[in-house]
Amino acid sequence: MHQYNALDPSIEIVCYKDGFKGLLSGDYVVIDALARKTARVLVASGGSPIGNSRVKLTNLADCVKRGLVAEGEVPLEVAAAQLKKDGVTILHTIGGDDTNTQAAKVSEFLKAHSYTVTVVGLPKTIDNDVVPIRQSLGAWTAAEQGAVFFENVVNESSANPRMLIIHECMGRDCGYLTAATAQAYRERLNSQWFIEEMGFRKAKKEVHAVYIPEVAVDIEKEAARLKALMDDVGCVNIFLSEGAGVKDIVAQMEAKGEEVPRDAFGHVKLDKINPGQWFAATFGPMIQAEKVLVQKSGYFARSAAANAKDRQLIEECVDVGIKSALQGVSGCVGHDEERGDELRACEFERIAGGKAFDAKLPWFTEMLTQIGQTA
Repeated sequence: MHQYNALDPSIEIVCYKDGFKGLLSGDYVVIDALARKTARVLVASGGSPIGNSRVKLTNLADCVKRGLVAEGEVPLEVAAAQLKKDGVTILHTIGGDDTNTQAAKVSEFLKAHSYTVTVVGLPKTIDNDVVPIRQSLGAWTAAEQGAVFFENVVNESSANPRMLIIHECMGRDCGYLTAATAQAYRERLNSQWFIEEMGFRKAKKEVHAVYIPEVAVDIEKEAARLKALMDDVGCVNIFLSEGAGVKDIVAQMEAKGEEVPRDAFGHVKLDKINPGQWFAATFGPMIQAEKVLVQKSGYFARSAAANAKDRQLIEECVDVGIKSALQGVSGCVGHDEERGDELRACEFERIAGGKAFDAKLPWFTEMLTQIGQTA
């Protein structure tokens, strides 16, 4: 809003409440002059001022179930008709691959019916798993905040002998956030003072294992290593990606004939199958933990206001996004890894989720070596 106002105050801006839910119902707010001039204060706030609803326009059954469209209506058609009715010519979407590709489908539908809407998306997802975008908005902040979160949680290791603490980081297919959070935490840990003589050992607060979907976990081997650490240090701290072990857990549930809960996008509901508890139940007895604590930093981390590094990236992406929109160029804005990291509006047909974290990156392999874990 700030950039649009500085560029051309005459451009009308509306915000659909709760994303696609508001679009389907025509529920929006018009940004007045005062809001336009003071929009920058939102930079210091976490979350989304206009909300989100996780609606998939191509999931007819879910849209009907949620009362967003009536039986017989097609969500894409309803959304397209609403944009046309409201006179929208530029649609900006903020979210992951699902959000942006859904908006692109609306644009394609409108174009086929002789009404052009330029759709420009911003890749906001802490997973940092959008293809082909190098860095999604919010991932740096989430890693930093996840590290802050664990700085307090790790002190629980002194509350009980032989404590196993599992720090579960939010992330479905991508291990980036877990790896980056562990790195950020260890960097902060290195700035602290310890008094070894009093048992205030750095080893008690160290990261002892990092488990991500991209690296297979040898349970037996890791249990033996962690058992030795538990015997020596008196506690074990694991950083776990929510997506780690999901395939094994789902396979076990399906083998038992249990229903695997999924969201409107067909993704497994991680909060329902609970990978953290699965790893806790698996490792706890094997390393003879007397108490097991699973703590999730996801909501704490993702709801934080953007840090300085992310704010700079956001402003750069917004500048390019506005230029692209006014030139009629649709796409999702980010540094295009397949085009020499050029900051541009990446074509929607190339946008996809589930980009795997490169577990061979030097900073990650070096971290694993330092904590005694082999990749």
